[in-house]
Amino acid sequence: METFNTDLFLFTLALIGAVIMVSALLSGLVERTGLPQVAIFLALGAAIGPAGLGLLDAGIQSPILRVVSTLSLVLVLFTDAVSLNLTEVRTHKLLAILVIGPGTLLSAGLTAGAAYWMLGLTVPMALILASSLASNDPVLLRGVLKRPQLSARVKQALRLESGMNDAVLLPIVLVAMTVLSQGGLDGAGWSKLLVKILVLSPAAGVLTALAAIGLLEFVRRRIGVRRDYESIYSLGVAFAAFAAAESIHGSGFLAAFAAGIAISAIDVELCDCFLEYGETTAEMALMFTFVLFGTSIIWTGLAAITPATLLFTAMVFLIRPAAFVPALTPAHLGWRERLQIGWFGPKGLSSLLLILLPVFAGIRGSEPLLTICCLIVLFSVVIHGLSPLLLKGEPKAPGEAQTQSPQTITIDEVRALAEEGTQHYIIDSRSERTYDPKITIPGSIRVHPDRPVTAANETQLARDAILAVICA
Repeated sequence: METFNTDLFLFTLALIGAVIMVSALLSGLVERTGLPQVAIFLALGAAIGPAGLGLLDAGIQSPILRVVSTLSLVLVLFTDAVSLNLTEVRTHKLLAILVIGPGTLLSAGLTAGAAYWMLGLTVPMALILASSLASNDPVLLRGVLKRPQLSARVKQALRLESGMNDAVLLPIVLVAMTVLSQGGLDGAGWSKLLVKILVLSPAAGVLTALAAIGLLEFVRRRIGVRRDYESIYSLGVAFAAFAAAESIHGSGFLAAFAAGIAISAIDVELCDCFLEYGETTAEMALMFTFVLFGTSIIWTGLAAITPATLLFTAMVFLIRPAAFVPALTPAHLGWRERLQIGWFGPKGLSSLLLILLPVFAGIRGSEPLLTICCLIVLFSVVIHGLSPLLLKGEPKAPGEAQTQSPQTITIDEVRALAEEGTQHYIIDSRSERTYDPKITIPGSIRVHPDRPVTAANETQLARDAILAVICA
């Protein structure tokens, strides 16, 4: 009987604690300087890996890497979906269609062609590599979206793309994997595969989410649920959806994405809870995954350096702008905005997690794809991670500065909004511990911090107004 490895357990626990502490301690530095946070955790992985202290080697055969990678891809897909603003998608349908259709798919198609021609890959292998590289990294992109130099339209396009592109790229990877593993499909095989991808997997995710939302609403009305625990509940829904789809031989990853979309569309409050609390938990898990990749796997990309792979890497960085700039022309964006959208397509954790799917499935010839992907991710962490520092500020229209930096607002800025006639609300969202009904804030609206969505609906706050929130 296998014995419990106490030392490995303690080391893993210490590593998780270190990731959390380092994330917190360096958050201010990363916020101010714009340095890529991912690079810090890759360096941490290298420090404890075989080339450093030799404390951990999370190689391809590592069980912990397989488990953490699977959980991380579930979290990436679920977070992308639940963070997607469906109202924004409906309002800007043309932009959403362009970034996902002509943008993402054209970029992936051209990259697949380059991989087929330059690296000598088969068509299914080229499609797997290209689809993985077309996926935006959620962690690196989050830093890009915080840059005030980017216009609202650019950020909007990048948000829409990052929230939806995996929904079209993951099926391509799954289909290519099936073709490689089964040596081709007949008509019945294609029908069965498409039913699994397009029907069974999304249905499992949606049904799991609907059942979970119904149960949550029932408990809310009877005894109430703490707001911070609702975010944990949403993570449970993601993993339950994954398990439900896998149990019927569907794709648990597509089910997790479908569950996130269902929550975003039906239960705004649960979605809001996740964005407030659960998203941070998910980000910590993703950072931990970067540490594991940093121990050894990511650096295998350096061994893949050849004239052909370096040329292919350069092509990958050039293909995306070449695809997005003309594809976004109908959206009536300026050439500079289209170029920025095309350039900021960082490759990171999503790419690595997608390319690991055929590796973990044991598909022959898939490990070289991983090393090439690692090489491109290393370049992307440096190039895309540092690119925002080179952005030059642009003139802002009156009142735009406040909307670009919603984290803090001063009393003088609130007064300026009133003088300009800009619609705004002063929100009193002090916690129960600090709230004193005898001490009121003139002109403020009381919004309980544990139920902001319900309170906002009850008071009929305008959705496009500026909120000056006072909390303590």
